[in-house]
Amino acid sequence: MALENARNGDYTVSIIRKSVVKAIGPIPEPRILTLSNLDLLSGRFPVTYFYVYHKAKHNDSSASIVDELQNSLAICLSHFYPFAGRIIPNPETNEPEILCDNTGALFLVAQASISLNQLDFYNLNKCLEGKLVPIHKEFPVQVQLTNYECGGIFITFTFDHALGDASSFTKFLLMWSEIARKKPLSFSPDHRRYLFRARYPPIYNRSFDESFISCSLHDILHISTPNTLLKRLYYIDASNIDRLQKLASLDGTKRTKIEAFSAYIWKIMVKAIDKGHSKKCKMGWLVDGRTRICTEKVLENYIGNALSIAVGEASVDEIEQASIANVANNVHDAISKVTSAEHFLDLIDWIECNKPGLMLAKIVLGQGGPAIVVSSGRRFPVAEVDFGFGGPVVGTVYSTIQKLGVGYINQRPGAKGDGSWTISAILWPEMIEALESDSEHVFQPMTSNHLKLL
Repeated sequence: MALENARNGDYTVSIIRKSVVKAIGPIPEPRILTLSNLDLLSGRFPVTYFYVYHKAKHNDSSASIVDELQNSLAICLSHFYPFAGRIIPNPETNEPEILCDNTGALFLVAQASISLNQLDFYNLNKCLEGKLVPIHKEFPVQVQLTNYECGGIFITFTFDHALGDASSFTKFLLMWSEIARKKPLSFSPDHRRYLFRARYPPIYNRSFDESFISCSLHDILHISTPNTLLKRLYYIDASNIDRLQKLASLDGTKRTKIEAFSAYIWKIMVKAIDKGHSKKCKMGWLVDGRTRICTEKVLENYIGNALSIAVGEASVDEIEQASIANVANNVHDAISKVTSAEHFLDLIDWIECNKPGLMLAKIVLGQGGPAIVVSSGRRFPVAEVDFGFGGPVVGTVYSTIQKLGVGYINQRPGAKGDGSWTISAILWPEMIEALESDSEHVFQPMTSNHLKLL
């Protein structure tokens, strides 16, 4: 008998099993893990990834697949023990901290009323909204395995952002899949949050006051946002990515694929802006500080948040008239400003001077006009996330967040390893229309055909 039903659109998802998976073995000390300053910049947003698998290549029943996933998850949580804890407020500072008490991860099994090839992968509002159990705050990690009538499965992983960033969750999924396939572990997670301590005395460039702001969870939950934000999934062919990179490099300086892609997005964005209200527009890029703060591989396996955000601003007219190569130069210059150890050390110190509370980049709160943040996931594992029943046909990020002050475009490699990209986008309708009506047809709505589900 179904425990819960979620209806939306034209199919039903029934939750048929709930369980809590705990880490195997004793939990290391300390029992309380104090969040780093960069963790306080996460905003406590929930982060959800989903992976879609063909009919599971497994000799046994789907019940044994669930059992094997849960057994391997229990082992994985013994290495990622903070992920099995609870995030609670410190009684003195009220800042969040991780209580490593092995509360466990919530694991749900569901049944869908249709086959995978009937899903509208393009329209993520229709495909997933209402199909996932609402976030349970007592469980910072939540997994939902949904079985489809064709025998395929859809797995979503939801993490509290205070646990870490995309690099941390990548490590978690990779280790879990290694354990599930009984492979040797390729790394050991590093939970030393104190590595990002502030300097004494803390010092920082005053320009950080213009880019970041101290805020409360209430401020985050009540972000000013457009009336409608659409969640869409796109396919971008490798040939289009290569073509954009060539256009962005026409002035003789080779630009990266993500710089070229960002320049294209910026050019499209000015077409979707009401010029009567906005004369300027912004773009942002998430930058990982692991390799910036330390030149050696000291932080390679660091689990936590180590992100900053680069912001570029320009007038609508300037972007409209510039070539993709010139806009790509703007992108490169903006990102370069936050790729130094000095930037991250200043950011850590700025947060130290503005505690207690959470911190956010002002662009994320929707301050300063229309903006889009691009997240590059070129090292995000897709094909590698194989739990023993075959690799996925797609793996990407999905947002359960209802309010955002900024548009987001998340780039992930395609599961086929052919150089194509999967794009998860959260954008206002005018921007969606501008992307899809562009004559270059770079953004192709994702279909079952792209995923070879037909």
